[in-house]
Amino acid sequence: MGSTRFFIFILVCVALLSIVKALSQEPELGSARVVFQTSYGDIEFGFYPTVAPKTVDHIFKLVRLGGFNTNHFFRVDKGFVAQVADVANGRSAPMNEEQRKEAEKTIVGEFSDVKHVRGTLSMGRYEDPNSAQSSFSMLLGDAPHLDRQYAVFGKVTKGDETLRKLEEVPTRREGIFVMPTERITILSTYYYDTKMESCEEERSVLKRRLEASFVEVERQRMKCFP
Repeated sequence: MGSTRFFIFILVCVALLSIVKALSQEPELGSARVVFQTSYGDIEFGFYPTVAPKTVDHIFKLVRLGGFNTNHFFRVDKGFVAQVADVANGRSAPMNEEQRKEAEKTIVGEFSDVKHVRGTLSMGRYEDPNSAQSSFSMLLGDAPHLDRQYAVFGKVTKGDETLRKLEEVPTRREGIFVMPTERITILSTYYYDTKMESCEEERSVLKRRLEASFVEVERQRMKCFP
């Protein structure tokens, strides 16, 4: 009886260690956040700079240049992916030279052990593992067959309700792609830094404390030196 309990205890410990290990595999998000304002609502995402630094630098630079503005989701496969078109071919607005130069760069395949689960951002590419440019997918479900084959570089932090709306859009199949029957436009984009927001809050608290201190000092001055 005692040996059975000990064996069960060991199994529980192994299971807990496995869970802890799996949870610890999720990398830390950087402080930058990007928001895509689409015709179906906003989607916010963050980056994994320690996992795919070259990919993150490239996509974030395109965002800062306004490269994704007027682009669109050319693929929406319910339970699988919502895929953003390549900037060079997907925009409805013309590009300037700086945008085009960055959009046409190819990025080395930064494959990792980070899992493809719902909300993951994963670069699109051709057969060549180093052929990624600016098309990427937002995972709409778990896709373990993509693990270590496509570069994960971030995840959706807000806007899952928007992704669910996209999943309900009417689609048609063209070869291997399931595509929306209407254009899902990225109307505009913006970005911010969560660390700066934290600093703003701290500055606000400090300001209130200083104002309160000034009131107290003035009250004491009036009391002692009328």
